Amino acid sequence: MKIAIDITQSVYGTGVSIYTRFLFQKLLEIDKKNQYLLFGGSLRKLSTLKEISKEICGSSSNCKSKYFPISPTIANVLFNKIHYLPIESMIGRVDVFHSSDWTQPKTRAYKVTTIHDLAPIFMPQITPRNIVDVHKLRLKRVFKEVDMIIVPSIFTKNELLRLGFPDQKIKVIYEAPGEIFKPKHADEVRKIKKRYRINGNYVLSVGVGKRKNTQGIMKGYELAKAGKDLSLIIVGDPENNLEIKRGIRFVGMLKDEELAVLYSGAEALVYPSFYEGFGIPILQAFSCNCPVVTSNLSSMPEVSGGAAILVDPNDASSIAEGIKKALSAPKTYISKGQNRVKDFSWDKAAEETLNVYKASQI
Repeated sequence: MKIAIDITQSVYGTGVSIYTRFLFQKLLEIDKKNQYLLFGGSLRKLSTLKEISKEICGSSSNCKSKYFPISPTIANVLFNKIHYLPIESMIGRVDVFHSSDWTQPKTRAYKVTTIHDLAPIFMPQITPRNIVDVHKLRLKRVFKEVDMIIVPSIFTKNELLRLGFPDQKIKVIYEAPGEIFKPKHADEVRKIKKRYRINGNYVLSVGVGKRKNTQGIMKGYELAKAGKDLSLIIVGDPENNLEIKRGIRFVGMLKDEELAVLYSGAEALVYPSFYEGFGIPILQAFSCNCPVVTSNLSSMPEVSGGAAILVDPNDASSIAEGIKKALSAPKTYISKGQNRVKDFSWDKAAEETLNVYKASQI
């Protein structure tokens, strides 16, 4: 088979980017029989896209790449709105086409897509309007045309069923943390704390924005830190409306290597998001022996599987109590996380994804 995969989303440093890089890299490790074409479009990040493509392909002889100077806005118009130009006119004939989470081009191939979450549909009030519009339009194309939909959780599958998607077209394939995420040495933790001017103990938050509940996390931290030498380190860049108080530090976007070290040194990951299709930071933290405080909503109880402290993301006092609980019994939650994360691997995810592709031949 010739399998084309749209990796456009890999350049944005999100959970979708992690999925794209780790899954397809592992897929190429286990499948030497089929031919793979990685392609994507970007204007400002075209060089980054090329670098990621090379990283995914590695030394695989059955992997090639194509790139196009197309912005996300143009891609939306071209593939979601007009929906006339078949993707084959750009990449050639393929047997399987695995689309990104942004566009659903017309194609004659067996159509596979991954829907990571449905926040733009079910939580439009905390999602930028342009993203809501794009996902609504794309979802209509997916409903009419796609042969198989991959989702990362039972929760997301149930969300699709609520929208009327047929059960037989939905396949749950769990994601994983990645091999880089493992406990790091104390010397590495000491160096990264010095690099980012982190003094003393800290709790970690990954991601910024309304959906990530950054305001609620900061309020919960303020309540929990009373009488403690404790900082809040947030991975991401601050938004303009955030009031940043003493003890809170934003460290911007990090490479996986740095993030793994920060997990390893943290007292806890504080991740009470309002909505996640999967929530990969939960597993990343488990892998680095970091206790997890997360939300009792959407996919997070499913992914954490009883190994995390669940809190009400709408209640700052509940978040604060979750942080205190993690600080009081870290060994208990580290042990639970170690056991839980064993249930997830990119090898398994790659094998199950390959089986989805093989279904096109039946």
